[in-house]
Amino acid sequence: MLKELRLHGDVEEHTSIKFLNTYHIGGTTRYLISPNSINDLIAVLKILKENNINYFILGNGSNIIFNSREYNGAIIRLNKLNGIEIHPDMEMVYAEAGVLLPKLSQDVVNESLTGLEFAAGIPGTVGGAIYGNAGAYNACILDYVESVTVLDEKYNVKILEHEDITYSYRTSMFKEKKNMIILAVKFFLKKGDKENSLKVLEDRRRRRLESQPLEYPSAGSVFRNPEGDFAGRLIESCELKGHRIGGAEVSKKHANFIINIENATSEDIYELINYVHDTVLHKTNVDLIIEQEFIDWE
Repeated sequence: MLKELRLHGDVEEHTSIKFLNTYHIGGTTRYLISPNSINDLIAVLKILKENNINYFILGNGSNIIFNSREYNGAIIRLNKLNGIEIHPDMEMVYAEAGVLLPKLSQDVVNESLTGLEFAAGIPGTVGGAIYGNAGAYNACILDYVESVTVLDEKYNVKILEHEDITYSYRTSMFKEKKNMIILAVKFFLKKGDKENSLKVLEDRRRRRLESQPLEYPSAGSVFRNPEGDFAGRLIESCELKGHRIGGAEVSKKHANFIINIENATSEDIYELINYVHDTVLHKTNVDLIIEQEFIDWE
């Protein structure tokens, strides 16, 4: 099987997943596969199915929490699906799932298109961003999508138009349709003033540096903001800034960030998230919704 898999991309066995996620936690994975193309991805999925091996599609690992065990399956990275096509005259951008959002937002601005400046500081991939409807500064990525190219459970490549996609704040239909893989996205944008957009990009990056604990591994905002309020404000009001379990800490800089301050384990992160959630619920009666996703936890 391994020989067959390696015809379609890079394959590693029993490899660490610590640096495949932005928390820098987790154990190992039985297989780590990076398919060379969409056709190779389809071939890989068929091989895994024939051998009864589970799989998980991984973007940049910026909103997920692995446990410390070995994942008994295949983690599939789409980092080789990284093509970008920008057509300024048509106000259209096509990006494959493995493209990093900061690169896409910069490339789009360089071509005098506006709309994706908000994504400059989001450390995820296009595919992951669509999956979770990533956003910042009162904008969300699916508002700018014309269509999404997906692979369904029968290995058919389909195009979903904007009106076919249901989504809301920090979630999308793709979270429910686990057997539908995001391959590429077509964005509709507008022509803009390049110099002004470059200033906006720089402002977004500066504000991110000033407000977020980027010097430590984290996975961004832990909880969704409840309607009419901010998760960070609620957590801070409960005096949880700096609260620590093992090597995991509620950031003193931004209360809605949990950071890996000193060799945190997956369990440290897990326990601290639950402690923060339960404390806020007890003290404020607000049931915060976790934005991050636990992978292969029982």
